[in-house]
Amino acid sequence: MFEAALADRERVLGDDHPETLASRINLAVAYQAAGQLGEAFALFERTLADAERVLGTDNPGTLTTLINLARAYQAAGRLSEAIPMFERVLADSERVLGADHPRILPSRILLAGALQSAGRLQEAIPMFERVLADSERVLGADHSSTLTSRTNLAYAYHLAGRPDDAIQQSERIVADNQRILGTDHPETLNSQNNLATEYGAAGQLDQAIALTEHTLADIERVLGVDHPSAQTARTNLASAYQAAGRLDEAVPLFERAVAVSERGRAQRPAAR
Repeated sequence: MFEAALADRERVLGDDHPETLASRINLAVAYQAAGQLGEAFALFERTLADAERVLGTDNPGTLTTLINLARAYQAAGRLSEAIPMFERVLADSERVLGADHPRILPSRILLAGALQSAGRLQEAIPMFERVLADSERVLGADHSSTLTSRTNLAYAYHLAGRPDDAIQQSERIVADNQRILGTDHPETLNSQNNLATEYGAAGQLDQAIALTEHTLADIERVLGVDHPSAQTARTNLASAYQAAGRLDEAVPLFERAVAVSERGRAQRPAAR
């Protein structure tokens, strides 16, 4: 259907019409989702060249096309090609929109994420820190994007082996989610899981176990015993019990996690 739409727009509107370019992007995204990366990259690259020629390098449509191509490269593990593109998007967006424009924040997040994926944490962390500071200043401390930025920063600290910083951010995330979203919101429960993981990584097993026990009970009550978040909490709790030498409690919990996983597989329809 995407191929037919593109062919019709090329025939009716012409190769260079903005809606034709949009159809090429839609088809490229579909190719990428189907794992047809050769076709996806070729179409992304052609569309970027056409957008630069027809719309100009500073046009929002051109920048969106560049982002799509960079994200496709990142998904394929071609970070050495993706990162310069994300850098270009950020530089062009700052020049056209201004450094404080709300649309700049996603560009910084994309670049920081790519740097993190490449293991360049010394560059990624200052960018995540700046994104959080800018989000708080421009959008407010309670904005959903600000909460996400804090989560991204906490995870970057975790990867960098900075447990105290990761715990500090994770505790703030839990407190903010409880206040803004409520104690039973899935995001709140997920953030509690994350905080418990940070406690465990820092060797604070008593805190990790207490929080995970509480979180698992809430997840089972709110989302159900078979929910993926319940499985995550269940496995985390079993691992914490194991690390604390409480094997009599760890083993049954691991067994239950396996049983839930097997039941879930048995309930899935067979592949055709």
